[in-house]
Amino acid sequence: MSTTKKVALVTGASSGIGEEAAKELLASGYTVYAGARRVERMQQLAALGAKVLSLDVSDDASMSAAVGMILQETGRIDLLVNNAGYGSYGSLEDVPLQEGRRQFEVNVFGLARLTQLVLPTMRAMRTGRIINVASIAGKVGEPFGTWYHATKFAVEGLSDSLRMELRPFGIDVVIIEPGAILTEWNGIAREGLIKYSGNTAYSDGARAHVNMMASADGGALPSPPSVVARTILKAAQARKPRTRYATGGGAKVVLLLHHVLSDRAFDGMLRLFSRQAQKKAME
Repeated sequence: MSTTKKVALVTGASSGIGEEAAKELLASGYTVYAGARRVERMQQLAALGAKVLSLDVSDDASMSAAVGMILQETGRIDLLVNNAGYGSYGSLEDVPLQEGRRQFEVNVFGLARLTQLVLPTMRAMRTGRIINVASIAGKVGEPFGTWYHATKFAVEGLSDSLRMELRPFGIDVVIIEPGAILTEWNGIAREGLIKYSGNTAYSDGARAHVNMMASADGGALPSPPSVVARTILKAAQARKPRTRYATGGGAKVVLLLHHVLSDRAFDGMLRLFSRQAQKKAME
């Protein structure tokens, strides 16, 4: 089968940014395949017209089957939104290497493998767009986010190199850099931080950082995931998209501060925020 309607594959679509991105693309006329492990959480998307599918970005067979099914049903993939990922937090000393490898497997290698799978079709079509959801965490560091930040720095470098590789084939590569967003991500990251470093030599700093993350999630800074979803749609529809879009949750401000401050001054700013959050939590 084939279709002339543009086809999009969105990963991590069972909640947050992925779910909202799928909705935006559906409303704009795309045929949307929404992939995630938690298929039962995507029934609302199915009711809106999305084609939901089981997709585990840490499982090669799952990714190959998903792309194969889409191509069999539509004959094309115009847009890949690599959104699936999570944040593994804890001190480098405390987090087992097995967990660090899993963080890379999901956040980097899953993204890379899905891209490999869609590229032959996009090259044959001489058009296509790959949108990689990175983070401002791919530009700045943060205590206890060692593995997470490492993966997002990797996505930035991978995307920049890939963009140059694919230019001769008419395929665009775009990076989305969200700031603080109101999703499940923050809570999962905090749980991991307490799990790995809550009762170690790093416990004081870890618990202070948990308080800072919780304070940020409950404050005015975070944006709803729909803000990022609208940015993804903008990047998908632009005739000539920018190479990267910082969006939501103070992203542009943080990146500006990181640019104008020295590394040690930026480190000090984060320590100050952590101390303030710890003090507030003790009041």
